[in-house]
Amino acid sequence: MRRRQAKKHTILPDPKYKDVLVTKFVNNMMMHGKKSVSFKIFYDAMDIIQTKVEDEAPLDVWKKALTNITPGVEVRSRRVGGATFQIPTPVRDSRKQSLAMSWLISFARKRNEKTMAQKLAAEIIAGSKEEGAAYKKKEDMHRMAEANKAFSHFRF
Repeated sequence: MRRRQAKKHTILPDPKYKDVLVTKFVNNMMMHGKKSVSFKIFYDAMDIIQTKVEDEAPLDVWKKALTNITPGVEVRSRRVGGATFQIPTPVRDSRKQSLAMSWLISFARKRNEKTMAQKLAAEIIAGSKEEGAAYKKKEDMHRMAEANKAFSHFRF
């Protein structure tokens, strides 16, 4: 934007865990404005995680999964002299968070379990153990950035 920075929206914490990050995640997961359905899916997934992983709190498992999935660098396409290069660039903190959330949600939707809560719980548990499709996506992105490290001097 040319004129001024857009102001940040204040997001209220969720009712159960009193955490703003949970509300952001639920907002990303929400479809067609159905926030209560999204909250129900998330809380049901937390209950499933509680039964499957007894030694840790479900919110801690979820936060660990988010930190494991969060990317550090990404590749951006840039044309230099008629050729397109994939240039590795560091990711802003807000974008890191939103990328991790969107990957977790999208790969949970693609899983083969019966309900969305079961899909989400399975993907969160896999992410906390450093496995699963969302973690693989992060690893692929880091690998691609490492492979194109030679072009990082084009970043300006």
